Amino acid sequence: MMKAFTTHQGIVMPLDRVNVNTDDILPARYLTAITRSGYAHALFTDWRYLSNSKEPDPTFELNMPRYQGASILLARENFGCGSSREHAPWALQESGFRAIIAPSFADIFFNNCLNIGLLLVRLDADSVQLLFEEVKGTEGYGLTIDLAAQSVTTPTGRMFSFDIDPFRKEAILHGLDAVGRTLRLQEEKIAEYEKRRRAELPWLFVSSSK
Repeated sequence: MMKAFTTHQGIVMPLDRVNVNTDDILPARYLTAITRSGYAHALFTDWRYLSNSKEPDPTFELNMPRYQGASILLARENFGCGSSREHAPWALQESGFRAIIAPSFADIFFNNCLNIGLLLVRLDADSVQLLFEEVKGTEGYGLTIDLAAQSVTTPTGRMFSFDIDPFRKEAILHGLDAVGRTLRLQEEKIAEYEKRRRAELPWLFVSSSK
């Protein structure tokens, strides 16, 4: 079960770079486990810290005081390209990001994010440019994303619409991952199958005790 996304209001962090790949997001040296947690500290680590040290680079957006607590990432074209690692979306989500806005995303990254409830919003390049200008010019700049209405609203009330596959939209609105969707849609059939199996092969369901 993943966290449902209905309406979210949050501070925006801009990442003004094109073709950000999954190794930029989470370097391969951190792919040592298959759990979904424990990666937040490594998010953008090659940009986040000064060379050959663990001292934060004050010029990188993730370290800037004005963007602390940001939950919406604003990015450029082809965000999430490169390898198909799921760890990159996990690191972003664990770091508090609920949504990413960009003109385009790599396909596999796009699907990996939606599978865990990290909402990706595609807006045209001109709209994204306008948002970059407003974010950089206004400290504490926030956006409101309404998934049901498929809209992004600025502090001044300007609204942008975005498209999303209806199936994906319904799943994220209700916090349903692949397992959750299956249980929701097939619960009765699953129960009937288990009941039939117990009747046909009762010895499989007898617990052994010493």
